[in-house]
Amino acid sequence: MTRDDALRLDAQDPLAPLREQFALPEGKIYLDGNSLGALPKATPERVRLAIEQEWGTDLIESWNKAGWIDAPRRLGDRLAPLIGARPGEVLVADSTSINLYKVLHAALSLQQGQRKKVVSERSNFPTDLYIADSVVRAHGGELVLVDSPDEIPALLDERCAVLMLTHVHYRTGRMHDMALLTRWAHQAGALTIWDLAHSAGAVPVDLLGSAADFAVGCGYKYLNGGPGAPAFVWVHPRHLGLSYQPLSGWLGHAQPFAFNPFYQPAAGIQQYQCGTPVVLGMAALECGLAVFEGAQALGGMAALRAKSLALTNLFMEELEARVPEARIVTPREAAQRGSQVSFSLSGELSGAAYAVVQALIGRGVVGDYRAGDPKRLDAEPHLLRFGFTPLYTRHVDAFDAVQHLVDVLATQAWKAPQFQTQNKVT
Repeated sequence: MTRDDALRLDAQDPLAPLREQFALPEGKIYLDGNSLGALPKATPERVRLAIEQEWGTDLIESWNKAGWIDAPRRLGDRLAPLIGARPGEVLVADSTSINLYKVLHAALSLQQGQRKKVVSERSNFPTDLYIADSVVRAHGGELVLVDSPDEIPALLDERCAVLMLTHVHYRTGRMHDMALLTRWAHQAGALTIWDLAHSAGAVPVDLLGSAADFAVGCGYKYLNGGPGAPAFVWVHPRHLGLSYQPLSGWLGHAQPFAFNPFYQPAAGIQQYQCGTPVVLGMAALECGLAVFEGAQALGGMAALRAKSLALTNLFMEELEARVPEARIVTPREAAQRGSQVSFSLSGELSGAAYAVVQALIGRGVVGDYRAGDPKRLDAEPHLLRFGFTPLYTRHVDAFDAVQHLVDVLATQAWKAPQFQTQNKVT
């Protein structure tokens, strides 16, 4: 491919107008939307209104007048189509970790102590494993970790209570078959919990069609809600009223403003709310979700997925053609790939991944780095990770990013002293 080929693809891209809805810095190729989404242009004004008018002028009246109190359900309804759920089934609240704590307790309560084993991947995002370990210890259970997805079926036995997986793996971009694994879990009498942090807004998700049991996810990656944006939680309607979540806060009460000293859970997903909504975070996230509603007229998630696959294909093909040191770990099969590409560097470059990423960032090509674990005998390699957000990433961005990488390696620019010291956030 030539750069002109990439520019032609962008000229023909029906989703190209969506890029204009984001405040992207001039001269920067932003390929880290899988970690923090870009800023929608509508967000500053919406947050300013929430601060100056709703908070500054209307003050406490805004709980009713501006609908602050209903924001968790309202945003949940706007998010629901992106994950294959219905209105009234999704709640935007708290963080992914807190929501995972809620649903894992709920799933184990449904098993009534008869099953206590939770199965997950050793390479799952660490916070998910930390939360799971805490919950299973409280229930007297066991957290069993697999090193390969191929090991999962053998562990779906009469002792397995929950299969807890991240739909798209944060390091490799590998995507699980949600429907198949959920079916296998149900056949064994287990329940499923899906973390959609790297899926929602990037790949089509069908929670109801897959018969999943629980799902959680964050609002600051592909949903473009801003740093620390509220997360979301979904529970299949068949479980509501039969399970309990342990964080029985006042806004999960059936009548929060009755101020009853005894807890009575609200009906439906509302019982999964705990404390007061983060109003400014909700205002920002609502702008991110609004972009997806605008995308519906351009083909919706199907069109976004097609572009995502085209972008990641282009990037991988250019890597393979121009960077012989690159070892791609993201699956090439479309059905097994999310919206990112991760690769390691071989030979003498194997330990240079962090410095190479920093050198690219110094040129305005923003990806990120994920370290392997040197304490493990089966240590994974250090990875360079690049996310492709189809709402605003162009084909020429993917092409140019590889050209910058070629130059960084050819000139050994990554050896500069300023790229050798790791920052707190990598």
